[in-house]
Amino acid sequence: MRVLIVDDEPELAAQIAQTLRQQRYTVEIAGDGAAAAELICTEPYDLIVLDIMLPEKDGFAVLAELRAEGIATPVLMLTAKGEVANRVKGLDLGADDYLHKPFSMAELLARIRALLRRSHDKASPYLAVGSIRLDTNTRGVTLDNEPVVLTPKEFSVLEFLLYNCNRAVSRFNLAEHVWGEAFDPFTMSNNIDVHIKNLRKKLDDQAGRIIVTVRGVGYMIRDGQA
Repeated sequence: MRVLIVDDEPELAAQIAQTLRQQRYTVEIAGDGAAAAELICTEPYDLIVLDIMLPEKDGFAVLAELRAEGIATPVLMLTAKGEVANRVKGLDLGADDYLHKPFSMAELLARIRALLRRSHDKASPYLAVGSIRLDTNTRGVTLDNEPVVLTPKEFSVLEFLLYNCNRAVSRFNLAEHVWGEAFDPFTMSNNIDVHIKNLRKKLDDQAGRIIVTVRGVGYMIRDGQA
Protein backbone atom coordinates (compact mmCIF):
# COMPACT_ATOMS: atom_id res chain seq x y z
CA MET A 1 0.00 0.00 0.00
CA ARG A 2 1.11 3.53 -0.74
CA VAL A 3 1.41 5.92 2.22
CA LEU A 4 2.14 9.65 2.33
CA ILE A 5 3.81 11.00 5.48
CA VAL A 6 3.34 14.72 6.08
CA ASP A 7 5.56 16.03 8.88
CA ASP A 8 8.04 18.91 9.18
CA GLU A 9 10.28 17.01 11.60
CA PRO A 10 12.76 15.33 9.20
CA GLU A 11 14.06 12.81 11.74
CA LEU A 12 10.58 11.66 12.76
CA ALA A 13 9.37 11.50 9.16
CA ALA A 14 12.44 9.45 8.20
CA GLN A 15 11.91 7.11 11.16
CA ILE A 16 8.26 6.53 10.25
CA ALA A 17 9.19 6.00 6.60
CA GLN A 18 11.88 3.46 7.48
CA THR A 19 9.48 1.56 9.74
CA LEU A 20 6.80 1.44 7.06
CA ARG A 21 9.23 0.43 4.32
CA GLN A 22 10.46 -2.42 6.49
CA GLN A 23 6.83 -3.55 6.55
CA ARG A 24 6.77 -3.37 2.72
CA TYR A 25 4.73 -0.21 2.37
CA THR A 26 5.58 2.25 -0.41
CA VAL A 27 6.25 5.59 1.27
CA GLU A 28 6.60 9.22 0.24
CA ILE A 29 7.28 12.23 2.47
CA ALA A 30 6.13 15.86 2.35
CA GLY A 31 7.66 18.38 4.74
CA ASP A 32 5.02 21.11 4.58
CA GLY A 33 1.31 21.49 4.03
CA ALA A 34 1.49 23.11 0.60
CA ALA A 35 3.65 20.32 -0.84
CA ALA A 36 1.36 17.74 0.75
CA ALA A 37 -1.78 19.30 -0.72
CA GLU A 38 -0.24 19.28 -4.20
CA LEU A 39 0.80 15.64 -3.93
CA ILE A 40 -2.55 14.51 -2.54
CA CYS A 41 -4.45 16.17 -5.38
CA THR A 42 -2.26 14.65 -8.09
CA GLU A 43 -1.07 11.27 -6.76
CA PRO A 44 -3.03 8.22 -5.51
CA TYR A 45 -2.41 7.21 -1.90
CA ASP A 46 -3.98 4.50 0.21
CA LEU A 47 -3.40 6.37 3.47
CA ILE A 48 -2.08 9.73 4.68
CA VAL A 49 -0.25 10.28 7.98
CA LEU A 50 -0.77 14.00 8.58
CA ASP A 51 0.78 16.20 11.27
CA ILE A 52 -1.24 19.20 12.46
CA MET A 53 1.57 21.72 13.04
CA LEU A 54 3.03 22.32 9.56
CA PRO A 55 4.58 25.26 7.70
CA GLU A 56 2.81 26.83 4.70
CA LYS A 57 -0.52 25.12 5.53
CA ASP A 58 -1.38 23.39 8.76
CA GLY A 59 -2.81 19.89 8.83
CA PHE A 60 -6.36 21.12 9.35
CA ALA A 61 -6.16 23.21 6.16
CA VAL A 62 -4.72 20.30 4.17
CA LEU A 63 -7.43 17.96 5.46
CA ALA A 64 -10.22 20.43 4.69
CA GLU A 65 -8.86 20.94 1.17
CA LEU A 66 -8.62 17.27 0.26
CA ARG A 67 -12.10 16.50 1.63
CA ALA A 68 -13.50 19.49 -0.30
CA GLU A 69 -11.97 17.94 -3.44
CA GLY A 70 -13.86 14.72 -2.72
CA ILE A 71 -10.71 12.75 -1.86
CA ALA A 72 -11.73 10.04 0.61
CA THR A 73 -8.25 8.66 1.38
CA PRO A 74 -8.01 7.64 5.06
CA VAL A 75 -6.16 10.22 7.18
CA LEU A 76 -4.36 9.48 10.44
CA MET A 77 -3.53 12.75 12.16
CA LEU A 78 -0.45 13.18 14.32
CA THR A 79 -0.59 15.82 17.01
CA ALA A 80 1.33 17.08 20.00
CA LYS A 81 -1.89 18.79 21.03
CA GLY A 82 -4.11 16.64 23.21
CA GLU A 83 -6.95 19.10 23.68
CA VAL A 84 -10.41 17.74 23.01
CA ALA A 85 -11.24 20.77 20.83
CA ASN A 86 -8.42 19.93 18.41
CA ARG A 87 -9.46 16.28 18.15
CA VAL A 88 -13.07 17.30 17.55
CA LYS A 89 -12.02 19.80 14.88
CA GLY A 90 -9.97 17.23 13.00
CA LEU A 91 -12.67 14.57 13.16
CA ASP A 92 -15.31 17.06 12.01
CA LEU A 93 -13.08 17.98 9.05
CA GLY A 94 -12.87 14.32 8.03
CA ALA A 95 -9.93 12.76 9.88
CA ASP A 96 -10.26 9.01 10.42
CA ASP A 97 -8.03 8.61 13.48
CA TYR A 98 -5.68 10.47 15.82
CA LEU A 99 -2.31 9.57 17.33
CA HIS A 100 -0.64 11.75 19.95
CA LYS A 101 3.09 12.45 19.92
CA PRO A 102 5.20 10.83 21.21
CA PHE A 103 3.91 7.43 20.08
CA SER A 104 5.22 3.92 19.61
CA MET A 105 5.84 2.65 16.10
CA ALA A 106 3.96 -0.53 17.00
CA GLU A 107 0.82 1.48 17.72
CA LEU A 108 1.27 3.53 14.54
CA LEU A 109 1.50 0.34 12.46
CA ALA A 110 -1.57 -1.14 14.16
CA ARG A 111 -3.62 1.98 13.48
CA ILE A 112 -2.49 2.07 9.85
CA ARG A 113 -3.43 -1.58 9.35
CA ALA A 114 -6.86 -0.96 10.91
CA LEU A 115 -7.53 2.07 8.71
CA LEU A 116 -6.49 0.21 5.56
CA ARG A 117 -8.74 -2.72 6.42
CA ARG A 118 -11.62 -0.36 7.10
CA SER A 119 -11.10 1.55 3.86
CA HIS A 120 -11.22 -1.71 1.89
CA ASP A 121 -14.15 -3.13 3.89
CA LYS A 122 -11.89 -5.81 5.35
CA ALA A 123 -12.67 -6.73 8.95
CA SER A 124 -9.98 -9.41 8.91
CA PRO A 125 -6.23 -8.82 8.54
CA TYR A 126 -6.12 -11.66 6.00
CA LEU A 127 -6.42 -11.41 2.24
CA ALA A 128 -7.05 -14.76 0.61
CA VAL A 129 -7.93 -16.39 -2.67
CA GLY A 130 -7.98 -20.15 -3.12
CA SER A 131 -5.14 -21.61 -1.06
CA ILE A 132 -3.19 -18.31 -1.09
CA ARG A 133 -3.33 -16.36 2.18
CA LEU A 134 -1.69 -13.00 2.90
CA ASP A 135 -1.47 -11.66 6.45
CA THR A 136 -1.37 -7.86 6.52
CA ASN A 137 -0.24 -7.91 10.16
CA THR A 138 2.79 -10.20 9.88
CA ARG A 139 3.36 -9.37 6.18
CA GLY A 140 3.60 -13.07 5.44
CA VAL A 141 2.18 -15.23 2.63
CA THR A 142 1.27 -18.91 2.64
CA LEU A 143 0.24 -21.38 -0.05
CA ASP A 144 -1.60 -24.47 1.21
CA ASN A 145 -0.54 -23.36 4.72
CA GLU A 146 3.13 -23.45 3.73
CA PRO A 147 5.14 -20.18 3.86
CA VAL A 148 6.05 -18.55 0.56
CA VAL A 149 9.17 -16.37 0.45
CA LEU A 150 8.51 -13.21 -1.56
CA THR A 151 10.66 -10.18 -2.20
CA PRO A 152 9.26 -6.88 -0.82
CA LYS A 153 8.12 -5.81 -4.29
CA GLU A 154 6.52 -9.19 -5.02
CA PHE A 155 4.64 -8.94 -1.74
CA SER A 156 3.44 -5.41 -2.53
CA VAL A 157 2.25 -6.42 -6.01
CA LEU A 158 0.33 -9.39 -4.59
CA GLU A 159 -1.16 -7.31 -1.77
CA PHE A 160 -2.40 -4.60 -4.14
CA LEU A 161 -3.92 -7.16 -6.50
CA LEU A 162 -5.63 -8.94 -3.59
CA TYR A 163 -7.04 -5.66 -2.26
CA ASN A 164 -8.53 -5.20 -5.73
CA CYS A 165 -9.68 -8.80 -6.12
CA ASN A 166 -11.85 -9.34 -9.23
CA ARG A 167 -11.02 -5.83 -10.49
CA ALA A 168 -8.57 -5.25 -13.34
CA VAL A 169 -5.55 -3.19 -12.27
CA SER A 170 -3.61 -1.31 -14.92
CA ARG A 171 0.17 -1.60 -15.09
CA PHE A 172 0.38 2.16 -14.54
CA ASN A 173 -1.75 2.06 -11.39
CA LEU A 174 0.15 -0.94 -10.09
CA ALA A 175 3.48 0.80 -10.70
CA GLU A 176 2.35 4.00 -8.97
CA HIS A 177 1.22 2.13 -5.86
CA VAL A 178 4.13 -0.28 -5.57
CA TRP A 179 7.12 1.72 -6.82
CA GLY A 180 6.01 5.24 -5.89
CA GLU A 181 8.73 7.82 -6.61
CA ALA A 182 10.90 5.14 -8.21
CA PHE A 183 8.31 4.69 -10.96
CA ASP A 184 9.98 4.80 -14.40
CA PRO A 185 7.38 4.66 -17.19
CA PHE A 186 10.00 3.59 -19.76
CA THR A 187 11.04 0.39 -17.99
CA MET A 188 8.22 -0.32 -15.54
CA SER A 189 5.96 -2.38 -17.80
CA ASN A 190 8.61 -5.06 -18.34
CA ASN A 191 9.58 -4.86 -14.68
CA ILE A 192 5.99 -5.52 -13.60
CA ASP A 193 5.70 -8.44 -16.02
CA VAL A 194 8.84 -10.00 -14.50
CA HIS A 195 7.40 -9.67 -10.98
CA ILE A 196 4.10 -11.21 -12.10
CA LYS A 197 5.97 -14.12 -13.71
CA ASN A 198 7.92 -14.71 -10.47
CA LEU A 199 4.76 -14.51 -8.39
CA ARG A 200 2.99 -17.05 -10.58
CA LYS A 201 5.93 -19.42 -10.24
CA LYS A 202 6.10 -19.10 -6.45
CA LEU A 203 2.31 -19.43 -6.10
CA ASP A 204 2.06 -22.42 -8.45
CA ASP A 205 0.02 -20.40 -10.92
CA GLN A 206 2.10 -20.69 -14.08
CA ALA A 207 -1.09 -21.06 -16.14
CA GLY A 208 -2.31 -17.67 -14.95
CA ARG A 209 -5.65 -18.89 -13.63
CA ILE A 210 -5.40 -16.83 -10.42
CA ILE A 211 -3.29 -13.86 -11.51
CA VAL A 212 -5.04 -13.22 -14.78
CA THR A 213 -3.63 -11.11 -17.62
CA VAL A 214 -6.16 -8.53 -18.79
CA ARG A 215 -5.02 -7.70 -22.31
CA GLY A 216 -4.49 -4.02 -22.97
CA VAL A 217 -4.94 -3.20 -19.27
CA GLY A 218 -2.81 -5.13 -16.81
CA TYR A 219 -3.63 -7.84 -14.29
CA MET A 220 -6.36 -9.09 -11.99
CA ILE A 221 -6.60 -11.55 -9.13
CA ARG A 222 -9.60 -13.81 -9.75
CA ASP A 223 -11.19 -15.71 -6.87
CA GLY A 224 -13.32 -17.98 -9.05
CA GLN A 225 -16.58 -16.71 -7.52
CA ALA A 226 -17.04 -13.40 -9.36
